[in-house]
This record gives sequence, structure tokens and C-alpha cells, in this order.
Amino acid sequence: MIVSDQDTHVAVGTGPLDADAVVAIARHDARVSLTTEAWEAIAASRAIIAELASDDAAHYGVSTGFGALATRHIPPERRSALQLSLIRSHAAGSGPEVEREVTRALMALRLSTLATGHTGVRPETAQALADLLNHGLTPVVHEYGSLGCSGDLAPLAHCALALLGEGSVRDAAGQLLPAGDALAAAGLQPVTLAEKEGLALVNGTEGMLGQLILAIHDLEILLTHADIAAAMSVDALLGTDAAFATDLIAMRPHRGQADSAANLRTLLASSEIMASHRTPECTRVQDAYSLRCSPQVHGAARDTVRHARDVAERELSAPIDNPVITPDGRVESNGNFHGAPLSYVLDFLAIAVADVASLSERRTDRMLDATRNHGLPAFLADDPGVDSGHMIAQYTSAGIVSELKRLAAPASVDSIPSSAMQEDHVSMGWAAARKLRRAVDGLTRVLGIELLTAARALQLRAPLRPSAPIAAACSAIRGDGHASSTSDDESAPAHNRPAVSEPGPDRFLTPEIDTVVAQIRAGTLLEAVQSTVDTVY
Repeated sequence: MIVSDQDTHVAVGTGPLDADAVVAIARHDARVSLTTEAWEAIAASRAIIAELASDDAAHYGVSTGFGALATRHIPPERRSALQLSLIRSHAAGSGPEVEREVTRALMALRLSTLATGHTGVRPETAQALADLLNHGLTPVVHEYGSLGCSGDLAPLAHCALALLGEGSVRDAAGQLLPAGDALAAAGLQPVTLAEKEGLALVNGTEGMLGQLILAIHDLEILLTHADIAAAMSVDALLGTDAAFATDLIAMRPHRGQADSAANLRTLLASSEIMASHRTPECTRVQDAYSLRCSPQVHGAARDTVRHARDVAERELSAPIDNPVITPDGRVESNGNFHGAPLSYVLDFLAIAVADVASLSERRTDRMLDATRNHGLPAFLADDPGVDSGHMIAQYTSAGIVSELKRLAAPASVDSIPSSAMQEDHVSMGWAAARKLRRAVDGLTRVLGIELLTAARALQLRAPLRPSAPIAAACSAIRGDGHASSTSDDESAPAHNRPAVSEPGPDRFLTPEIDTVVAQIRAGTLLEAVQSTVDTVY
């Protein structure tokens, strides 16, 4: 894998595709091309399949039916029709379209598998898949259709159907078109499938893996934002950083906990607010768990993400197909298409997401409760009773957290037999991936609400000032330094608009929440913090 300095081109070879390259293709429309080594590997494996296609022996996917129909021998004159029928019948998804980036990720990953030379497709078929990506043509893939075993059959079949000029795609501008029309407009020709090619295009775990890679990318950034939010809340609530001390954290040597605690120490260093209550008169020797245990919870989530990345990297190096062409030229059936390794970590991540969000919501609630927020007004309202402040923002956060707890119920423990009991145990990994995407979105919003609430609480601690990195976060949220100083400047991108000016009477909160969420996603809030310190993990 090679990514250009401009992150606009990815060379797909016989080795693993880098996770960052998958994100670049999926989200940023990086162009793809196959390396010389990939072309040679594809041609070599195709020669093996071509030789098998000329004999009468039973070769799964070449001269037999599929699944429970694998005992049916297919004569040579019907083998092209076999592949076409496979794609048409398996493109049976239903429900809403999945996100463009998900479809592009699974297409890029399938192209990477084809490039390994273990699938037996022709070079022109691999090129046709690359052409779809490079022309921004995205097949319509549906929410339902994959059981996460025998790969993501329906999602990949919808992509393969577009290669044939059938089904629907969206062009680079997002317009919905018949696939045949879109191919013609791009100057591309439909593919006529040869032996085994239909099976090679659909029998992979790329839908699950693509969504896992995107989620890992997002969560690594979100967990840094969780540390920023926690530090802001600790400071706003007159908490202590004593529990985050290096020697105390080292007594329990988890890497994620150490990284999170290091962030909290860095973010809280030199806070005037914290210094103001470090006096003999202060009788509070420990904070509530939602503050004191932030490194333990955030750190456990970090370690979970690290484990998920290890699984994803192993999967990226695996040519998933059935049958597969081995390096010594054998064509062998196998079970590597089973999604269990992916479905387990997808479910595991959803549990971690729910817990991090739950802790965030508890910190938000504590800042709004006049009996626990150490001198701040009830709900951070300007005139409590007349004004409600951030009361309902916490309701929104609580509602999301409740949803995240439901989404944390594992999909991977379920299995419904299919294909007349031939496929009698499945992973449900696609469902695990779909609910994780929703969970990641929910965590982003919960953290956005905490960050917005903490910024307001810290403003109410004036004239005492927080540390430089926390002040930078507050400044980014307020929009200090922008030409526009009002939150209703719709001409600016959401992440460049200030979320809030100064505490005051109640106002429409949804735009403020949405702006902070946009700042998290765009990375502008994190950039502001990182501009003031050497390292934030």
C-alpha cells in the first residue's frame, strides 16, 4: 500500500491495505490503482481457474452450485449463467441505503482482496471495481441483507450488480441513476462474468471490516475528546487532579489508563481554578467516581479500541474468499468468511462506547445540580426559574445514553440458520457494525453536550481562569478570534461557527450543540487544544 503525500492516491498491491488508506478512499475519494505485483498475482490465479473451468471435476463455485445447492454439477455451457444468477439472486438487500463511505470502504477492501491473487478473477474485473471507485460511482447497498457469514453477501452483491450495469448507483454528485446509465456516462463498459468471478466478488467480510476501520478511526479521536471533556468538567466542578498522579496510575499498569491520566494531568496543569482551592481549608479529599475514575473508564475504552485495531489489522492481511487459491496453486474450500472475529470486537466496542458516554452524561448532570456543583447556579441558568439553562441538554444526553445501552446488547450471540441448514451458524457481524456506527454518533453528541456545558460552567468561574489547553478549548467553543462572533452566522461552516458567546438568558440550544458536534468531527476543537501543549494522546 502506498499513499501519496496529498492523500489522493492509493496503490493497491498484494500486501495488506493500510487502515488509513481505507479511510482516505472511503471518506476523501482517494483514487486507487493496482500495482504491477497485483496484476501479476491476479493473472496467475486466473490461469488456475481457467484450467479448472475446462474439466468436468467438481470445483465449488466453478462447476457446482452454491451453498445448499453445491451438490449440483453445472455443465460448461451454463457456468457463465451460474455467476450472473449468483449476483442477481444475492442482491436481495432491503431497507434504507447505507452511507456512501461504508460502500466505498467495502469496495476498496474487496479490491484489495482481489489484488492478492487468491480469488481467481480476471484482471479486467478487478479494474472494473477500481473504475467504480475512481469515478465516484457508489452502488446502492441496503441496511438489511447480511448475516455476517459467507461474508457480507447481499451488500457485496449489490456492488457486483453495478459492475454488470444493473441495479442502481449514485454518481459523484449523489444523483441516483440506473447503473447502466452511470457506467455509460463515465465511459465504462459492463462486465460479463466468467467462472468463479461472481463468487469472488461477494464472499468476503469487507462490509463488517470497513465499518470497523471507520469506527476505530473515529473512536481514537473521540476518546481524546472524552479526556478533554473530563478535564474541563473536573476543573469546572472544583475537582482535584491528585488521583491522576503518575505513581498512583502506574500501580495498575494498563496502557490506556496511563495515556488518559497523562492527558488529564497535561490538560489541568497550571489551572488558576484548581489552584484556588488547593488550600488547607479544602476538606474534599476525593471526587465522585465520574470525575476521579475518568482515566480508568476512558483507558479501558482505549485498550478495547487497541484490541479492535489488532483484529482489524490481521483481517486486512487476510484474503477472504471461498474457495481460495493457495500459494501452491490448490483451490480449497474453507471457513475464513465467518465474521466471528469481527463481530465480537464490533460488539465489544459498542459496550465501551456506551460506558464512556454514560460517564460523560454523569459529569454533565453534576455540573447542572446546584447541590453538587459547588456554587454554580442551578442548571447554569442566568436566572434559575425564569431560565432553565442546560437542563434539557442533559435530557438529550440521557436519552442518547439510554439508546447506547440498548445498542450495547451484542449481536454476535445470535444466529439464525440459513441456506437450508448448510449455513447453520452465522456471526451477525453486519448488524454489530451497523449498531456501532449509530453508537459512535451518539457518543459524539453526548461529548458535545458535556463540552458545551463545561465551557459555560468555566465561564461562570471567572475571573479565575482554567489552564491554557482548557482555555483554548473554551475559546474554540465560543468562537473567539473568528470574524463572526454570533452563533447564527449560517455562511460559515458549522465547525467554524462559535457555539456560544457568553452566559446569559436562555436561547435556542440545538444549534450550539450541533456546532460543538461539528467541531469534534472536523477536529478543530482538538487542534485548538493541541496548539497549546506538546502532547495529547
